[in-house]
Formats: sequence, C-alpha cells, structure tokens
Amino acid sequence: MTIIIMKSLACLSFIWLFMAISSVQAQTYNQTVFDTDGQPVEAGVEYYIRPAITDFGGRFTLILRNNTCPYYVGQENSDASEGTPVTLTPFAEGETLIREFRDVKIEFQAITICIQSLAWKVGERDPTTGRRLIVTGEDDSTYSLLNYFRIDGTEIENVYTLTWCPAEPCPINCGKPLCGEAGPLIEDGDRLVALDGSFVLPVEFHRA
Repeated sequence: MTIIIMKSLACLSFIWLFMAISSVQAQTYNQTVFDTDGQPVEAGVEYYIRPAITDFGGRFTLILRNNTCPYYVGQENSDASEGTPVTLTPFAEGETLIREFRDVKIEFQAITICIQSLAWKVGERDPTTGRRLIVTGEDDSTYSLLNYFRIDGTEIENVYTLTWCPAEPCPINCGKPLCGEAGPLIEDGDRLVALDGSFVLPVEFHRA
C-alpha cells in the first residue's frame, strides 16, 4: 500500500509540474532568467543546463552520432556525469542579462575533435520520428534564425523550457516560423534533445 501511495504522489507531482509549465502567462516576457542559486543568468558566463525533474536524464552535453561530425545537443544518461557547460548570448546588443521569451544563442564551451562552431542550431528531421534534432554549427543564412532559441518561463520559480521560435532576428520579412519546444529523444542509448515531441523537458541553469 505504501508503495502504491508513493507512486501515486510521484505521478501527481509530475502532472502538476506539467500543468504549471503549460499554463505560464505571456506577461512574463522580458523578465530575467535566474539560476539554481537565485542569481540572474548572465551573458557570457558558463552554465550547466540540467533537467528540473529527476529520472529524465542528466546535464546537457555533446553527442556524436555515428562517430561523425557535427555534434548534436543531448543529455548525459546519469545525473552523476558532469555534462558540458554553455554560454548564452542575447540577440539584443548590449544586454548583459538573459531574459525570458527573448532570442539567445546557446553555445557549448568545450574542445572537440570537430573543427566547427558549437552553437546550437535547429537541424534535420529524424526520419523515424519526424522530430527536428538540435545540432551544433553556425547558420550562415541572412538572419541566422536557426541559431536563436528562447528560454521560456514557467510558473515554477527558476524552472524553464527551451523553445525555438525566433522573432527578434527577423521580425518582419521572414514569416511565422514553425515553432517547437525541446524535449528528449532516445536513440540507440543516447539521449538527444529535439523539437516537436509530446513531452517538453523542464530545465534549470546551474552556474559552472
């Protein structure tokens, strides 16, 4: 009986978290993003991105699929693994703090065997699931839309979701993008991060 009650409470906690994320109001636009210590997330400072709930993988890191470049954005399989830190750069020039629902470039900070940028970019669709994978590299198009992501606030303090829905790089001429929220995609034992799934992964930022 105790085990059943505990499982029920865990299930209710997860449902509550999901509902809180889904019901966030747009009025939080432009509020400051905060890290796990309650401090403002700053541009150019290294942070680890990690799930805000347990049993959904570890910190974000680089994944090399099929042993070929480029790297993909993924998660460590274990909470004990360190992960790879990122820096965040706002699209808006002169901004020193990261804001909710604003466009930012996210870039891993690591030395790798691939001679390329480690900035996040929306990549190809996975042929099996149809979901868009998040890869690394520079978008060399005119507005670099594929490189800009959002950190969306939730009703839970210091917990966020990651979205691709660029607006600031091209507010007029680019039309409405096919926006997508980031969540896990399991592939051959690797935990990739991809858009367009049924589950949106809540995350938090921990200063490196």
